Amino acid sequence: MLLLVVVHSQLFAQEQDEIAAINSVLDEFHAAAAAGNWPRYFNLMSEDGVFLGTDAGERWPKAEFQRYAERSSGWVYHPGIRNVDLTPDGSSAWFDELLDSESYGTSRGTGVLVKTADGWRIAQYHLTFPIPNELVRGFTDQIKAFEATQQ
Repeated sequence: MLLLVVVHSQLFAQEQDEIAAINSVLDEFHAAAAAGNWPRYFNLMSEDGVFLGTDAGERWPKAEFQRYAERSSGWVYHPGIRNVDLTPDGSSAWFDELLDSESYGTSRGTGVLVKTADGWRIAQYHLTFPIPNELVRGFTDQIKAFEATQQ
């Protein structure tokens, strides 16, 4: 029984170490974006990484997003509540985080990280604006009206 408790404690500690490493990558990702440090920012993404922006048409493979970002001096999102979960084999993880954007207010980031020989890398990051349920109908009606003018 004692051996089981020790093994379980070690596994829990290893999982917590991995989650701490993932949190560090995500914090560094936001810090690099705020500084406009694009080499540092894109080094934190996997080579096949994808950034999903807030617009329905924004699906940016890493190289394309790099070209877009290099025209910007950066963007600031302060992470708040974050949840991280690991796959049972520990090779990938998913997360969601509430963010405070200096430009837009409350935002949400979700995504997937993969563990590589160089550490954790972001394979997908998706930025959204959570809409309070009481406001959804008004926003979705506006979006539908806008999309109808784009056809």
